[in-house]
Amino acid sequence: MNEQNNPQTEQKTTHFGFKTVREEDKEKLVANVFHSVAGKYDLMNDLMSFGVHRLWKRYTIEMSGVRQGNKVLDIAGGTGDLTYAFSKRVGAQGKVVLADINASMLKVGRDRLADRGIAGNLEVVQANAEFLPFEDNEFDVVTIAFGLRNVTHKEVALKEMHRVLKPGGRLLVLEFSKPNNEMLSKAYDAYSFKALPIMGKLVTQDAESYQYLAESIRKHPDQETLKDMMLEAGFARATYHNLTGGIVALHRGVKA
Repeated sequence: MNEQNNPQTEQKTTHFGFKTVREEDKEKLVANVFHSVAGKYDLMNDLMSFGVHRLWKRYTIEMSGVRQGNKVLDIAGGTGDLTYAFSKRVGAQGKVVLADINASMLKVGRDRLADRGIAGNLEVVQANAEFLPFEDNEFDVVTIAFGLRNVTHKEVALKEMHRVLKPGGRLLVLEFSKPNNEMLSKAYDAYSFKALPIMGKLVTQDAESYQYLAESIRKHPDQETLKDMMLEAGFARATYHNLTGGIVALHRGVKA
């Protein structure tokens, strides 16, 4: 048989922004993006969202229902914004695990949390969302903020999140989504594809990473599709709430 026509030899592909790449290459490409921007990540978030990302994250924390003694997993936790808030809420008897696949982001997060006095109830783990190194039924709450769109196999990651949650545990996915107004959508597109790469070049000397950001948002599933994916992954209930006109959405699911 001609090897070129053998399906077993064909390379599986996926998207990296608007580009088509081999699945095995995407993880490295995404890693390079975050290695490049880690040092200025928080500053760029403030500039890009005009500070509104802090309100989105605060809403996520409030909707999580995290309380004293809980065990929380913050996936793609990066520089530790959510981790810091959860650490305060779970107290000395609780625990928060800051997990990220990217070593550069984890270093920034670990250093920032140490500077803010967070240590006793914190664990930092380098981990791939598709292969979480945790036991079944381990966490009361799992969060992933602005990280799911970078995962190659989102359906696999959602099943992993379901697996590590305790029965009755809650998943919260905060992610860019699809604006629910046509005029807002056009304005958002213009801002994303014109302003963000320029801003990225000026602040981080890296326009390409912020071009990827804009493209990755457009490739991410819309609100209803992601809700269906959560149900498919085994969550008994899945809902979402649009923020800033649907530019961002908070999805929630509960493990039965």
